[in-house]
Amino acid sequence: MPTRDDLRNIAIIAHVDHGKTTLVDAILHQTGAFLGGSVRRGMDAIDRVLDSGDLEREKGITILAKHTAVSYGGVMITIVDTPGHADFGGEVERGLTMVDGALLLVDAVEGPLPQTRFVLRKALSLRLPIIVAVNKVDRRDAQIDRVVNDVEELFLDLDADEDQIGFPVLYTCARSGWATTDRAEAARVSAAGEPPQASYPATASYPATASSPATASSPATGACGLQPLFDAILETVPPPSYDEEHPFQALVTNLDADPYLGRLAVCRVHHGEVHRGDVIARCRPEGVLEEAKVVECFETFGVERRRVEVARPGEIVSVAGMPDVMLGDTLAALDDPRPAEALVVEEPSLAVTLGVNTSPLAGREGTKLTARLLKGRLDAELVGNVAVRVRSTSRPDTWEVHGRGELQLAVLVETMRREGFELTVGKPQVLTREIGGAVHEPFEDLVVDVPDDFVGVVTQLLALRRGEMRQMVNHASGWVRLDYRVPARGLVGFRTEFLTETRGAGMMHHVFAGWAPWCGDLRTRRNGSLVSDRQGAATGYALTTLQDRGRLFVGVGAEVYEGMVIGENTRVEDMGVNPTREKKLTNMRSSTAEVLERLAPPVQLSLEQALEWIGEDECLEVTPAAVRIRKRVLPKGERGRLRGRARHESQLP
Repeated sequence: MPTRDDLRNIAIIAHVDHGKTTLVDAILHQTGAFLGGSVRRGMDAIDRVLDSGDLEREKGITILAKHTAVSYGGVMITIVDTPGHADFGGEVERGLTMVDGALLLVDAVEGPLPQTRFVLRKALSLRLPIIVAVNKVDRRDAQIDRVVNDVEELFLDLDADEDQIGFPVLYTCARSGWATTDRAEAARVSAAGEPPQASYPATASYPATASSPATASSPATGACGLQPLFDAILETVPPPSYDEEHPFQALVTNLDADPYLGRLAVCRVHHGEVHRGDVIARCRPEGVLEEAKVVECFETFGVERRRVEVARPGEIVSVAGMPDVMLGDTLAALDDPRPAEALVVEEPSLAVTLGVNTSPLAGREGTKLTARLLKGRLDAELVGNVAVRVRSTSRPDTWEVHGRGELQLAVLVETMRREGFELTVGKPQVLTREIGGAVHEPFEDLVVDVPDDFVGVVTQLLALRRGEMRQMVNHASGWVRLDYRVPARGLVGFRTEFLTETRGAGMMHHVFAGWAPWCGDLRTRRNGSLVSDRQGAATGYALTTLQDRGRLFVGVGAEVYEGMVIGENTRVEDMGVNPTREKKLTNMRSSTAEVLERLAPPVQLSLEQALEWIGEDECLEVTPAAVRIRKRVLPKGERGRLRGRARHESQLP
């Protein structure tokens, strides 16, 4: 089959915070993407260019897969930057369908982690050639030899083919912008503890042709250079191939938007070519064919989106003119439409209920309040997110949203609250399956890195959550790595408790491992709630008394209502309290009676922390201005009757 030797498509895959987006920044800088006159002033001072979303920049993670392209040696290299968090694995699966090879980035200190295994398994299953880059080799605590050995063992464990096991290895520092194939040089840099370079080269480091000499020097001289990385891409990643006799065919794997043209279909052209203005066929996954017109066609190069007249095989382009295009659609020739293979991603394992705000404070802080608007927003989310499912419930104003994990669902809720929605969010629940006549639940592979002083308390916490230890490794550096297999519902609410018990020093990562038989009931929360028994404004006099009962979530002047959780009780059971009580007015006063009374500042829980903390009978009131914890049933009398009925039913034979 003929190939496009002037083109390469590669995806960068890694665990979260191993340096993918930083490496893309270095590639853009060194190929001159920030030097063109059309680039806006000040762009060269922005880091993490592809993390353009507000939440992405605030959280420091990649949420949506994005692509760009650079030119090296007369070859256009298209790079797909994928998320590193397990909750956004659907973005990784889509990104890998558009490329012909993958660059696996591994931290030189942490080594392969659960998400590394997940993304590598997906790349190997698609038979993509892999380039391994050991990143952050400039750190003094880098363990390069151990990390390379662990990566080799991971390839063998995942049953990689003989061709895939012979992968090239590079040693990089994405923040400084250099790469080398010399392990001894990388070890020398790590031993010396050389600080990262402060800036990138002032001009493009590489010439227009591969035969002319490169201008970037090696890391031994202290300069930045990614030439070994580009050479490895050209040598390892095959050029796109296509069938000359096959009519035009492109699979829509992502969606974008333009303020003037509307929805854009991001797709890779597999066969044939399409011109701007052509009339084509849009093949839906269910077999429906519709006629469409290519109004505009764009390619992304550097930090710009530029118009092209024709899209040829192997190119990743954005096509405008189809306002209702969906993920998984196939764009094909009108006279001979041939649908491509359907896009398949792993099923969700976690669910949360979303409904309209039903608290006494509803309608005060948001602008989108009705069930119709909420349902429309959830339907819009399904258009661009293949890893999310929406199911109806018995109530007309509540829906069940399925996703990969707590962070993915929390990002969706956070995005909606910033758009003006007021929501009621339930506690995340795992999804179960019936396999072989028995109920199965999802399990997660958990990797925990903690100082050796906290090994005992962490093992105790995971034992209560039915965790099974697979491996314990002590690197003789004061840190211990624990590998566990844990039920997914056992990890709901675990992160906050884990960070508290390890004084914020522990690190944990987990990824979906598979389905296993239901392992019984879990009790994951050891403290009850302080529940307000009336509506009003919280007073300092009442909160000063209540702070001895536990941690408070509200401050002086906060609006509270009956059934709202205002704090965490020090005991197991819930406690009804009056946070609006005022000091009685008398004619007796003492100048020193209240001198020593101090009100501690309230604990401000983020949306993710609140989702982890709430109990089975609680939910969240989420508005653009606040996140409040409340009971699902607000009146105290009704909650008591429900508890009594539950106790009675549990005693029935």
